[in-house]
Amino acid sequence: MTQLRISEVAALLQVSDDTVRRWADAGRFATTADDSGRAVVDGADLARFMAERASEEPALDSPVVSASARNRLVGIVTRVVRDTVMAQVEVQVGPHRVVSLMSREAADELGLEPGVLAVATVKATNVGIEIPEHR
Repeated sequence: MTQLRISEVAALLQVSDDTVRRWADAGRFATTADDSGRAVVDGADLARFMAERASEEPALDSPVVSASARNRLVGIVTRVVRDTVMAQVEVQVGPHRVVSLMSREAADELGLEPGVLAVATVKATNVGIEIPEHR
């Protein structure tokens, strides 16, 4: 199973290492020690935490001043639904859920399951960019 160091968890959650440690101490997710004695979080536990946290995130009214999303989104797999031909893979990227449809063969070859660190790449022919009225 995937184990992530505190700094990796912090980067995925977009918070500080200290915040991750406080959340672990408060029991929001468990940590264990890896072979080197460093604190790590089980990937599947982190996936559950991120999915729960995402549903708690407030919607953004208009705080963005300007932005252009990048095409590589690092996150953690939270759900994989496979049938005989296709797979639906959900990746939690910060507060955002990205869903990919792919062949079951591809999902199996990649070893996709909840808790696996993944990078979602987005290729679109039509991407809208908005700038809020108040800067």
